Amino acid sequence: MQLPLPSFYEPSQVGQVWTERAGLIAEEASRFRHATQLAPSARDQLRVAAFGIDAQVGFCCPGSSLFVPGAVEDTRRAVEWIYRNLDRITGLHFSMDTHRVFQVFHPAWWIDAQGQHPAPLTPITAEDVRRGRWIPIAHPRACLEYCEKLEQTGRYTLTIWPYHTLLGGVSHALEPSLMEAAIFHSVARQRQTSFETKGTHAMTENYSVLSPEVTELGGQVVGGFNTAFFDLLMQYDRIYVFGQAKSHCVLSTLKDIQRHIAQQDPSLAEKVWILEDATSPVPAPPLNPLPPELDFPAVAEAAFRDFQAAGMKLVKTTDPVIT
Repeated sequence: MQLPLPSFYEPSQVGQVWTERAGLIAEEASRFRHATQLAPSARDQLRVAAFGIDAQVGFCCPGSSLFVPGAVEDTRRAVEWIYRNLDRITGLHFSMDTHRVFQVFHPAWWIDAQGQHPAPLTPITAEDVRRGRWIPIAHPRACLEYCEKLEQTGRYTLTIWPYHTLLGGVSHALEPSLMEAAIFHSVARQRQTSFETKGTHAMTENYSVLSPEVTELGGQVVGGFNTAFFDLLMQYDRIYVFGQAKSHCVLSTLKDIQRHIAQQDPSLAEKVWILEDATSPVPAPPLNPLPPELDFPAVAEAAFRDFQAAGMKLVKTTDPVIT
């Protein structure tokens, strides 16, 4: 049986920005715990994780610089899934895309011969850098090496993104209705919510929660696989995944999980349950012709079919969480 939605929750407010009402939420969660005799999550026999990837204001709220179309509806479904299955969800884990102004994928990092910055969604290739079409403001050799390594590995072409999820800014925060659901779960299940930051290194993109796009530049380490967080997730019996964007951070994180599961024990893929109605792709940029690697919705669909073939489950928020 699914649990009721709390009295303070208003579906029409999902996607809006406000300061979380922590005191009000905690009081209702405490009353709910006592009224229902809800057990602490530490007693769960089947340990279920809810893993929200980059479900932040910068991606989930209309008007934000990198709003993902569909994210409001995705977030609403995820929030209500958390409330409805509060007694079955052991722990909440959220990744937080965390950036500053000067990073290799932001406009301020690059200029052309006239001193102009690239527009958002501009792709920058290694050949662009070699020919001086785009000039980095710092570390020119490392920037060329970065673009070359992206292309050699067949991962994303370097894309210039709008300034987003800047540390200290409103867009960095977890989407407010989801934050309130996290507070409610914490108090009701007596379990601290976990937050994992990523994307802080200036010289590499970090789509995956678990590893950057490039790990070494000029002989210097710029990042590595987050073994501790991977091991933490794998301690659960089931991991439900949702968040933004399906074509980038969700996709890359799931690829990392798939790759490391394959190295350890392929049967572990059965632990991963993807809430496919709680994630959306970044739209393809308006390029004609459109390079296949920039057709983000198509890239996401192909990857999700691969995840399913590897043993991961594709489910919806309306499907029951069986314990």
